[in-house]
Amino acid sequence: MGDHNVMDDERRGRVRGRAPLAVGAVAVVLAAATLTVAACDTRDIQFWRKNDAAANQCPRPASMTGSEFNAQETGLRLLRRAAFRGDFFAQLELGSRYAAQRATDKNIEDPIESSVWLAMALANEQGFAPINRVDRGWLGGWRPLSRYDDCRAWERQMAYQRLDRQLAQMTRDEQEAVRDRVVYVLSTQDAQGFRTLARLHDSLYGPYGEPEDNPQARRAIGRGTHEGPGPRVGRRGYPTAASLFQRNDVDAYLYNYLAVQTGDVGAYVLLKDFEKSSPGRSQYGRFVEAKARQWVPPFEFYPNTAPQSGVPFSDESRPRGDAYEYALTRMSDLPFVHVGRALRYLGVTDTVAARPEDLSKRQIETLEAMLGHPMESRLSWLERVRAIQLAAVNGSSEAQLVLAVMYAEGIGVPTDYARAFHWFEEAARQGSPEAKFALSTYFALGVAGVSDQDKAQAVVMRIESALSGFGPSASRLQAVLAQVSRSQRR
Repeated sequence: MGDHNVMDDERRGRVRGRAPLAVGAVAVVLAAATLTVAACDTRDIQFWRKNDAAANQCPRPASMTGSEFNAQETGLRLLRRAAFRGDFFAQLELGSRYAAQRATDKNIEDPIESSVWLAMALANEQGFAPINRVDRGWLGGWRPLSRYDDCRAWERQMAYQRLDRQLAQMTRDEQEAVRDRVVYVLSTQDAQGFRTLARLHDSLYGPYGEPEDNPQARRAIGRGTHEGPGPRVGRRGYPTAASLFQRNDVDAYLYNYLAVQTGDVGAYVLLKDFEKSSPGRSQYGRFVEAKARQWVPPFEFYPNTAPQSGVPFSDESRPRGDAYEYALTRMSDLPFVHVGRALRYLGVTDTVAARPEDLSKRQIETLEAMLGHPMESRLSWLERVRAIQLAAVNGSSEAQLVLAVMYAEGIGVPTDYARAFHWFEEAARQGSPEAKFALSTYFALGVAGVSDQDKAQAVVMRIESALSGFGPSASRLQAVLAQVSRSQRR
C-alpha cells in the first residue's frame, strides 16, 4: 500500500513539473506572435496579403504616376531620364506605361519598349539589394525583412511574369531588339552598366544578375517554391524571360573587361574575382582583350522610333565624365556646315545652314522634337552631335564620314577608333572615296585591336578611292606605283 502511494506521489510530481513547461511554451509562442503583429501591421504579413496588388506594390509619388493626357509626353521624358540613370521604380513605371495597362496609355503601347524597361528593372540592383538584414531568429522569419524589401520582391515577381508573357509573343527579331536596347542603355552607365551586363551573361548569377539564391530568380528558372505574395509560378517558371540573355564566359569576361577600361578600380577587383571563380575562365584573356577593342554598342544612340502617338523614345543618356565634357566643347572645331548638311538630309531645313544663326526657332524645335528633347529653341552642343548621328544612322554617307572623323579626332564624342572604323566602313559601302582612303590608312598602318595590318587590302582601297577621283589617294597611288616600277627595273 505504501509503495502505491509513493508511485502516485511521483506521477503527480511529474505532472506538476510538466505543467509549468507547457504553460511556458504557450506563453512564448503567444508573446512571439504578439510581438510580430505589433512590430508590423497585419497587412505586411505575406501570408494574409496574398495577391492583392494594391497592398503588395511599393507606393509611387503622384509625379511619377500622373495620367494627365496633355502632360503625357513631358511625363514620359522625365521617367526616361530617371530610368536611364538607373531609377528602379522609373523603369518599372515605363514598363507599365508602354504596356498600356491604363486606358490613357493606349496611344503609346509598344511591347518591345515595355519589355526593355521591365528587363532593365529586373537587372537593377536597386530592386534586389537587401535594405534590412536584422536577424529576427526563426520566429522573426515569419515576417518580411522590411516593408521595402517585401514590396520590391513583389514588384520583381510581377515584372518577371509580365516580361515572360510579352517576350513569348514576340518573334526572334523582336526579342533581339529588346536585348540590343538593354545593352545600349547599360553601356551608357559606365562601369556599373558594364558590370551589370557581365552578370547578365554569367551563369553564376540569376537570369538578370541577381544572386543565384534570389527567390524571384529561382522561381523564374522553375527551382523555387512559392512563398509570400505574388502570382503562383508553375514548375516551368518563366523560361522566355529567363533566357533573354544567353550565358557564356566570353561575353561575361568581355563586359567585365570593358568595365575595367572605364578606370573603375572596383571593376578591376571584380574582373580578377571573375577569373578565379571558375576553372578555365582566365584563358580567354587575350581573345577578350582584342574583342573589347572592336566592341561598339548596338546603336549610335537609342532608336528614336515611336508609336503612332508620335512621342519619340528619347535617348536620355548624358555625357559622363571629363572626357565626354571636353569632347563636347570641341564641337566648336567642327565647321557648322556639316551640322547644316545633316539637318538638310533629315528634312529639318531646305537649304544647308552655314551658321547656327541661319536656323529659325521652329527648325531647332523640329530637331528637338525628333530627338525627344525639351523644346528650348537653342541648339546645344549635344544636339549638334545628335543631328549628325541621326543623319548617319538614317543612311547619309556624308554624315557617316563626318561622324567617323569625329570619333577618330575626339570631336563631340570621346576618341574611339573602333567606332571610327565602323563608320568609315559604312560610308565606304555607299561609295565614299574619302572613307575608302581612310580605311586604306587603317589597313596600311594597322590599329591595335581594330584592324590588322594588311598592305594588299590597303592598296585595293586606295585604288578604289583614286578611281572615284579622290586627289590625295591618287597622288599616294602614283607614288606607290612609281616605287614598284623602280624595284622592277632593278
